Amino acid sequence: MDPGFLNAFTQPSTLDRLLTEDVIAKGEKKKLIKPTSSNNPKLEELKLVLTKWINRTLKEEHIVVKSLEEDLYDGLVLHHLLENLGSLKLDVDKIALTEKKQRQKLSVILEAVAKCLQLEASQLKWSVESILAKDLLSTLHLLVAMAKHFEPTLALPPNVQVETITMETTSRGLKASNGMEYITENKENIEAQSKDDAFDELFSCVPDKLDAVKKALLQFVDQHVGKLGLNVKDIESQFSDGVILLLLIGQLEGYFLHLRNFFLTPASTTEMLHNVNLALELLEEGGLLNFPVNSE
Repeated sequence: MDPGFLNAFTQPSTLDRLLTEDVIAKGEKKKLIKPTSSNNPKLEELKLVLTKWINRTLKEEHIVVKSLEEDLYDGLVLHHLLENLGSLKLDVDKIALTEKKQRQKLSVILEAVAKCLQLEASQLKWSVESILAKDLLSTLHLLVAMAKHFEPTLALPPNVQVETITMETTSRGLKASNGMEYITENKENIEAQSKDDAFDELFSCVPDKLDAVKKALLQFVDQHVGKLGLNVKDIESQFSDGVILLLLIGQLEGYFLHLRNFFLTPASTTEMLHNVNLALELLEEGGLLNFPVNSE
């Protein structure tokens, strides 16, 4: 056994489990958060923010998460969370009692997450097996990715990094290597990226670049309202009556706008203005609009 392996752990229970259980197949690698990072205040802050976010999102469904490690592995909470945030209907049972059913359920859920987030397999920092095994590192990466996509305004603590240990079974025994891994983005990198953000430079772009940005925006809108059978081809004309904007807000924020609250087929300027004003009110209430916009 690699001598560094024993030094990597400070909690006997973790070491005992790894030594007594066949937790790593030959040729397989597993990366875990070292117990020495368990008291990391930034890690605890991130776990608390994510737990509160889940509980707030699922409040109406009377679902309460107390432990990210213990409450998400079977897919039940992730199922409700994804359906609520992504306005999706997943073809799996709400409750999976056996490990086989839980594995099948997680497979469907994580496939839907990857599709929503437009991630390739090589970009995923989690798997069915790691979530099922209650792996905190994988669970945190999954939840952070979902939060950034579905609720980008959520104030995740930046620069959350943990000490990790990567274990691998070799012909010589169990090999371990230590490392550091960011779970949330480095604040300096975020600030550097924001300086070159396409939206910040939108009005200074030359026409061809402006067209590229408009095309990207149309793709973004189509990705979400396309679930409702709608197709947006012109960003100026099709947003003017407020209908697409309202439906887009509903898709992104995960709620349904009752038809009595707005005009689905506005027949006058007054009805169009009603729709646009309602959309602006919703954006303000959600904290997504912090500057005045003329509805006319």
